[in-house]
Amino acid sequence: MSEQIRVVLDEKEMPRQWYNLNADFRRPVPPPVGPDGKPIGPEQLAPVFPMNLIEQEVSTERWIDIPDPVLEVLRIWRPSPLQRAVRLERALGTASKIFYKNEGVSPAGSHKPNTAIAQAYYNKIFGIKHLITETGAGQWGSAMAMSCKLMGLDCKVFMVRISFDQKPFRKMMMRTWGAECVASPSVETRAGREILAQDPDTPGSLAIAISEAIETAVTAKDTRYCLGSVLNHVMLHQTIIGLETKKQFEKIGLYPDVVIGCAGGGSNLAGMTFPFACDKIHGRNVRLVAVEPAACPSLTRGAYAYDSGDVAMMTPLMAMHTLGHAFVPQPIHAGGLRYHGMAPMVSHAVREGLMEATAIPQLECYQAAVLFAQTEGFIPAPETSHAIAQAIREAKQAQEEGKQKVIVMNWSGHGLMDLAGYQAYFDGKLTDYHLPDDELDKSLQCLKGLPKL
Repeated sequence: MSEQIRVVLDEKEMPRQWYNLNADFRRPVPPPVGPDGKPIGPEQLAPVFPMNLIEQEVSTERWIDIPDPVLEVLRIWRPSPLQRAVRLERALGTASKIFYKNEGVSPAGSHKPNTAIAQAYYNKIFGIKHLITETGAGQWGSAMAMSCKLMGLDCKVFMVRISFDQKPFRKMMMRTWGAECVASPSVETRAGREILAQDPDTPGSLAIAISEAIETAVTAKDTRYCLGSVLNHVMLHQTIIGLETKKQFEKIGLYPDVVIGCAGGGSNLAGMTFPFACDKIHGRNVRLVAVEPAACPSLTRGAYAYDSGDVAMMTPLMAMHTLGHAFVPQPIHAGGLRYHGMAPMVSHAVREGLMEATAIPQLECYQAAVLFAQTEGFIPAPETSHAIAQAIREAKQAQEEGKQKVIVMNWSGHGLMDLAGYQAYFDGKLTDYHLPDDELDKSLQCLKGLPKL
């Protein structure tokens, strides 16, 4: 059984509850606060999110039921397969077993619909008619556009300008699902106009797009904002990934030594690793690894501090590893990982010693992605390539140490809409970028005057 290449679950085996790591942290995550440093209450989030999602955001219940209407849609592609990368193993000459949880099988091509469907559902039953969001590479915007259409809601997406230009087919996906997609920063919002006045040629950032989306949401009727990463309820919805993965390993009588996810805001990483973090808290020996870009190293080099999730500081202040909300990342092709901060729960997991973090430059990631595509067939998203690169590192290290490990990564999405990045890589137009210390120090200046942890 342990040599099985593709491990599938029956529809009846799909998890019926999400797992909340907040129930098992030995020390609680520091609460979100206002500018005065005082914890905010649920009522202060009400103009932005529906109360049913706010309740999940602050919940410490271990298990939360997945509503039947959400399960009905998730069944379109879930449970997703757990696959063993035997051809990649052969190419590496490793004795280790490398598995990947294939989240690219969703209609939008990534893990993002796991929470997009849930958020659309909870907004709809709360009486909301319009949802506003932002997107980096376009995966979240695509997932939200699809989910809103399936749940009968309108959707508008502010897309980071550099990705808006680099990834035209993501825009077409959103349009096909009936959503409006706007390049950010835009002239539609006060936040966007102010940024453009300062730098008309800015590539944009997720922090800017978030500001525009929130500003639009709070000033419109029957409208709320939705976010594809960072927040607790997003982490919660994504745990269906890791819960399925654990069941699949049980079927073949294995348990991973290393669990890997790429890290931008933290959603796919949390979805894969948090159920295993529960095992680790209760004594199981497993390593959890977050992999981020060297160009945007919030976990490995950022400050752990209270910071805003957006450049206009419209969000509450959250305890996170951050590069500073004013940080404007380099236009690397892993657009979904170009975010200044890391989810509070992920940041806390690292602080508590449950998870480790590493940063990898983009050329190594593209090299890993091409090797994966040429051995396993699937073309990975640039974000996903970071997890692949780390899996390869782990396999090589195990081989050098004479060990045989079970390695699993979250294959968070396909790269069929990101082929311009591959072309740039093949044409030799991509370079590695390591964030200079002076740029990091400059970016962190925006934290001055904010409440301290």
